[in-house]
Amino acid sequence: MARPPTADTHAVRAAPSPADELKFEAALAELEQIVQNMEGGRLPLEESLEAYRRGSELLKHCQQQLGDAERKIQILENGTLRDFEPANGEVR
Repeated sequence: MARPPTADTHAVRAAPSPADELKFEAALAELEQIVQNMEGGRLPLEESLEAYRRGSELLKHCQQQLGDAERKIQILENGTLRDFEPANGEVR
């Protein structure tokens, strides 16, 4: 006979991927979702603390990836970082 579901059965969630394994876009999307949830006040205290911890990891990861990209651009530009100019000449 099957057991009825318990509260613990529904509380099981997949562990999030380590931040350093996520692509920039995935990490940013998850970070944006965390911010929305925290700003909306929809999380209990313990979940808010865990969300803050995860958000800090994701932020650090995104900043690292952006820094790496900037260093790659500097290398591609012979060590000189220049302003980006779109191909059509529009300045944003």
